Amino acid sequence: MKNNITENVQNIPITEIKPFHNHPFTVRDNEDMKKIVESIDKLGTLTPLIARPLPDGGYELISGHRRLEACRKLGIKDIPVIVREMTDDEAIVAMVDANLQREHILYSEKAFAYKMKLDAIKHQGITSRQVVGKVESADTVSSTESGRTVQRYIRLTYLIPQLLKLVDDERIAFSVGVELSYLDIYEQQDVVEAVELEDKTPSLSQAIQMKKLSQKGILDTEAIYQIISEDKPNQREKISLNYDDIKKYFPKQYTVKEIEQRIKKLVEEDYHKRIRKRERDVR
Repeated sequence: MKNNITENVQNIPITEIKPFHNHPFTVRDNEDMKKIVESIDKLGTLTPLIARPLPDGGYELISGHRRLEACRKLGIKDIPVIVREMTDDEAIVAMVDANLQREHILYSEKAFAYKMKLDAIKHQGITSRQVVGKVESADTVSSTESGRTVQRYIRLTYLIPQLLKLVDDERIAFSVGVELSYLDIYEQQDVVEAVELEDKTPSLSQAIQMKKLSQKGILDTEAIYQIISEDKPNQREKISLNYDDIKKYFPKQYTVKEIEQRIKKLVEEDYHKRIRKRERDVR
């Protein structure tokens, strides 16, 4: 006969609840927060928070940081909480799993969360003895992403803050950030300065090139600037025309391809006309 253990929900003063130590997820005052505030204001806190008691009093929050902040904004004094006894490693695993359910997560948040959980798993000595075949610790971190992907996210934790922000802002692609993470701190600082000066971000092939030079010990400031200053097809300025705006200038039976070819021809004719005029003026 199994023992059914029912966890009791307690109403705890908000002032007694402390955020998780080194919490990798940011509580942002954005549209999602606005919706949470509106929901709690209308319906109350339907889902209790999860926290663990602290040795020196109070509680450490495991799950519900955004709900806690929403209650603070609304001036709510007490909040429903499920209190669980947990070790440090158990708390980390539970915190990461709970917060990875968020809809919008920054690359940096997932990177540090995965690192915290992987370290906790290794510290706990969790193995995969029941699983047939070789399974690394990283494979147990996420139920949706492979151990290889987890390790690639964790590589981002080796980036300096300025580069990591460029990844979060999606100015630098995730794969590029992974490759740049293998550069030392001084090389990464040079990359940031080159990006700001040239107003260009490195492509994946350029990041790999810099990584290889770094591994050989020959990546200096000049090489970084030279690589980043190279013109890349994806960073050339492009001209786009709205089809609905220009179709009236062409016969109705013209296809999009025919319109494109006609525009190119007209531009070319205009170019040669200007050249001939310039030659006549010189004479």
